[in-house]
Amino acid sequence: MAEKQDQLAHRGLVLPRSVLRRLDQVGIFTQAQVSLEHQHLARRYVVRGVESGGGVRDVGRYVTFCGPAGEQLSYLYPIDTVGVNGIHAVVIAPTLVRIELFRSGRTCELLITRHEPAQAADGRRPPLVGVVVFRGVNGLLEPDEPGPSNGLIPRFWSRSGEQRPVPRPFAPVIEAATRGASCFGCSHSHFLTAPAAMTSVPGRAAEQHARQ
Repeated sequence: MAEKQDQLAHRGLVLPRSVLRRLDQVGIFTQAQVSLEHQHLARRYVVRGVESGGGVRDVGRYVTFCGPAGEQLSYLYPIDTVGVNGIHAVVIAPTLVRIELFRSGRTCELLITRHEPAQAADGRRPPLVGVVVFRGVNGLLEPDEPGPSNGLIPRFWSRSGEQRPVPRPFAPVIEAATRGASCFGCSHSHFLTAPAAMTSVPGRAAEQHARQ
């Protein structure tokens, strides 16, 4: 069990090959892996993640990030690609919480993990620690027609039939990931926000508002 939890924290959701082939066929690409990076000027280690994903009518997958208390973070820079449903923005922070949601029709899988560097010893590069915060399988997304504006969070149950509420501090980012996985032809970030330096550029604030 501990080994499986470590695998989930490190790699993200482990999906069957048939699902991965389907995602590849419809052009949905996500980058769930996070990495440990060293900022030489600040002399500290940080965690790097990439918000990515999107959806088509029958399937979707989305990865986004927030702070340890569920707070919204600013991305370091956006990524504009030729296609859609791919990578959207890069985020850097001392601690990142990753939210990954996979949708097949109305059925969803959700994984929330926390990532931060361990304490460094003797000047060596510290390991990147990942912990599973929440894991939900076979969640139900309503209504019948998922779309980019439904604004709902999937409901999850235990094996005994008891409802499992998602961690309340992460409700807004889970909702954003749900929107992302149901965003047909997604080309923008659903939770990370533009840094103040970018929103101060003429026209940039209006563009960012229109994308949300």
